[in-house]
Amino acid sequence: MSTATPPRPSSASLAPRHAPASAPGRGAALDWRVRFAALSLIWGFSFLLIKVGTQGYAPFQVTFGRLLFGTLVLAAVMAVKRERLPRGRRTWLHLTVAALFLNAAPFSLFAYAELTIPSTLAGICNATSPLWGMALSLVALSEDRPTRRRVAGLGLGFLGVLTVLGAWQGFSGLDARGTAMALLASLCYPVGWIYVRRTLAGSGYSSLSLTGPQLGLATLQLALVTPLFAGLPRSFPLVPLLAVAALGALGTGLAVLLQYGLVTEVGPTTAQMVTYFIPVIATAAGVAVLGEHLSWNTPVGAAVVLAGAALTQSRPRARRRAQ
Repeated sequence: MSTATPPRPSSASLAPRHAPASAPGRGAALDWRVRFAALSLIWGFSFLLIKVGTQGYAPFQVTFGRLLFGTLVLAAVMAVKRERLPRGRRTWLHLTVAALFLNAAPFSLFAYAELTIPSTLAGICNATSPLWGMALSLVALSEDRPTRRRVAGLGLGFLGVLTVLGAWQGFSGLDARGTAMALLASLCYPVGWIYVRRTLAGSGYSSLSLTGPQLGLATLQLALVTPLFAGLPRSFPLVPLLAVAALGALGTGLAVLLQYGLVTEVGPTTAQMVTYFIPVIATAAGVAVLGEHLSWNTPVGAAVVLAGAALTQSRPRARRRAQ
């Protein structure tokens, strides 16, 4: 999610080096599928956790707590693995920008969006990230040429978004501001990944040694912003606090470790398929746990969005064989 699941052209930009070239064996395949399912559940339930967190804390406070708990998880893993911190002023400046677009901004936007829109809608908006990524990569990445298949996928995805929003009804009953924030949050991810690809790809550092400091920098950004716009919590309600802790430790820290582990083992193409399960789980969680209302156009539109996103990520069979 919050993944910052990268768009297809840049999906391997921060992938761990020396990924295995051959497919894992049968025993390993079962293992990665279990972790794939766990990652889908964690990120799918993240939107529910955001909604619960904002019931007790301001959106910036939720985001700060999420980043803090996530950073602590990655810092502990880095210490155990003795990962070295990146060096160089330019690298840290690039990580600061990446932290803004991949963590601080989208996490905050989703938290503010869920003040006024259901978690189900937020989860579906998150699924538009590959569509944004495809559109941006055509402009920002000279080696990424448009194809009929990808343009058709972009159009289909846009049609799905209009279906989710109920465009034929004049968007009645829809909070435009919250929806716009959720869509803007999903746009931040491909912007961040394209920036990372252009500035940090091939830096020689492992994914963990870059992502850990990146989350730390995002935490620092929220530490500066939160007191100015939200202040300190006057109380600490337990259930929202547990939701924020789970959102950070599981939905951010552990999820990042699972994501890069999958990229290493089965490759970025398979790993990024988790994107298509997130809105399904987010919708089911929102309806079953929070009792959110679900009209027919929401799941139908979500299915169209996912079909369009999958089409933009697909490649012709001949090209796949060549690679």
